[in-house]
Amino acid sequence: MPTTTSARLLALLSLLQARRDWPGAALAERLEVSPRTVRRDVDRLRELGYPIAAVKGPDGGYRLQAGTELPPLLFDDEQAVALAVALQLAAAAGAGIEEAAMRALGTVRQVLPARLRHRVDAVSVRAIAASGAEPPGVDVATLTTITAAARARETLRFRYERPGAADGPPRRAEPHHLVATGGRWYLVAWDLDRDDWRLFRADRVRPLTGTGPRFAPRELPGGDLEAYVRGRFRGSRDASGDWPCRGRAVVRQPAAALAPFVGDGVVEEVGPDCCRVTLGSWSWTALAADLGRFDAELEAVGPPALVDALARLAERCARAAGRPADAAAPGDPPAPPAD
Repeated sequence: MPTTTSARLLALLSLLQARRDWPGAALAERLEVSPRTVRRDVDRLRELGYPIAAVKGPDGGYRLQAGTELPPLLFDDEQAVALAVALQLAAAAGAGIEEAAMRALGTVRQVLPARLRHRVDAVSVRAIAASGAEPPGVDVATLTTITAAARARETLRFRYERPGAADGPPRRAEPHHLVATGGRWYLVAWDLDRDDWRLFRADRVRPLTGTGPRFAPRELPGGDLEAYVRGRFRGSRDASGDWPCRGRAVVRQPAAALAPFVGDGVVEEVGPDCCRVTLGSWSWTALAADLGRFDAELEAVGPPALVDALARLAERCARAAGRPADAAAPGDPPAPPAD
């Protein structure tokens, strides 16, 4: 705990910035001082210009208020490192805010004491870009407009641009949340023209001047934003966030060999050389292909929709190879004799 008055004042200020209300007894316990010392330290911070209000109640307490004359905020060691990591991640997000994030990181670094600058410089975060085209950036003004409309619960009016498509009529939506995933920003909103929930790519949103009327917020399907967005990317439109197609098969491979390659699937050991795999996908054909990539014999496949998808996929692959579906591929073991 801080042993000098100045260090204790910095620790007290950091605590007051961390949450809205602090009971005096809780502050005294965290700082390992008496409540009387806390009161004196609060008075010292007030003299330095920090607007700290006394909170009435059974326990009493303090609150750091917002104000136009609030001195610069202070960060403890953990907060400074966390802020540097967050800004580095934002700079590598590929969402159009890289330059602003790096400028903010440089500004924060300049005002840190030397010991914290060394810690921040030691924390280097790099993002490995995914293959394919780099995600398009989003104008910061667009992000600000969307988030402001969502906070004020005002209808957002915009044009939605798609490559190669002619400009359609203006769209109207009730913005719910702005989310970032996979290097892109998405607007989750109730589409007033489609009368349904939609995900809009923010880089294609062109806000029009002036927002529409205020609206009462609607309940997102399932009430879980993360599950809803994850489900939409998986092709599901319900509130579960799960894959729309889920099946299982016994695979003639040891469980330990398959476990690193099943993603969010489940692997259960059946025997020393086989395991039961449960997987999900956006279609039955895609799920059949996922099972086929294990390059092993499959047994006890279900449900029937997955069995049918395996048969269709086998026929397509046979036609592509130019031979009957039941013909053996080079290197395959001979078929067992018929009964």
